[in-house]
Amino acid sequence: MPTFSFQQVDVFSSQPMRGNPLAVVIGADGLSDADMQAFANWTNLSETTFLLKPTTPDAHYRVRIFTPKQELPFAGHPTLGSAHVWLSQADQAPEGEVVQECGAGLVRIRRDGDRLAFAAPPLVRSGPVDPVMVERIARGINLPDTLIKGANWVENGPDWIGVLLPSRTDVMAAKPDYSILAGQRVGLVGPFDPDLDGTDAHFEVRAFSSTGFEDPVTGSLNAGLAQWLIGSGVAPEHYVAAQGTALGRAGRVHVDKVGDDIWVGGNVTTCISGTLTL
Repeated sequence: MPTFSFQQVDVFSSQPMRGNPLAVVIGADGLSDADMQAFANWTNLSETTFLLKPTTPDAHYRVRIFTPKQELPFAGHPTLGSAHVWLSQADQAPEGEVVQECGAGLVRIRRDGDRLAFAAPPLVRSGPVDPVMVERIARGINLPDTLIKGANWVENGPDWIGVLLPSRTDVMAAKPDYSILAGQRVGLVGPFDPDLDGTDAHFEVRAFSSTGFEDPVTGSLNAGLAQWLIGSGVAPEHYVAAQGTALGRAGRVHVDKVGDDIWVGGNVTTCISGTLTL
């Protein structure tokens, strides 16, 4: 049976095991689609990735990203976690940006001190959400629809809807009813009150998946939210988002607008390293 190098990393937290875990299989070119999906189903993590040789000279590596049920063209924490693992295996790391090839195209990644950051891919769907959907979301998070300050499509692969609430307190008060939200990814965001919530972050984020669970820390959602919130003047060009608090995690997502690019970054730590037999 073939063996592969394997790492399991923690993404978007400076404290190991307080972010979002990712399984990464290295040198997985010999695996079939069915093998990849079966292993991702077995790990039962939100995502598992497979590092492959690129198909274009413009990329350093290619990644395929699987949830337990399907393949995704792009996702944020798998992008940073995969780049971290690829860099740990590279004979000579590039001096500039790392370029990842994935289903959504080429994604640029940079090293930012101890963190990695990816350039947010273009939104493939944006704009206001239909009022009927907004009312459904309000029922699905058990909050009055009068608390929803704005709702916007922020789809960049995963079909996220971003929902702006008045405060971090309101975000934390949400109680998802997945029977109502079923089939739709919903991300909540609300600003910190420095006097009540502290100053280590500017926004609280929560991500409710389309299949009935809350994601600890979500790069694709935060990338889409940043494009929406910075573009509409709600958020500054440099801010930190907290996520995972409701799950006992300590995720921190660092957002920086540089020129026309919005960079979404965080820490990555290797927690498990070894050999996988499939």
